[in-house]
Amino acid sequence: EEVGKAFTQHYYQTYDADRSQLQGLYLAESMMSFEGEQFQGAQAIGTKLASLPFQSVKHEIVTADYQPSAGGGLIVFVCGNLRVDGNEAPMKFSQVFCLMPLP
Repeated sequence: EEVGKAFTQHYYQTYDADRSQLQGLYLAESMMSFEGEQFQGAQAIGTKLASLPFQSVKHEIVTADYQPSAGGGLIVFVCGNLRVDGNEAPMKFSQVFCLMPLP
């Protein structure tokens, strides 16, 4: 759970400050699904995140759940509010991560 909490805090702080820096958290084997599209690899995922059509974003985490998975991994499920470009009306978001130990 500590690893999940630390990852969640780091990921969203980085996302909100400079999402182009998130690419370093992904590997060549990493995969992301986003609104029906599939992306694989750090560069493809980083390019997609950097291309999202907003200037500023603020994530407000409402819940974060952590579940151990096979192979020493960790499933992280995050739900919260998303404020984009200073808009006061938040959008809801949810995101799931499958964290795996490095070989």
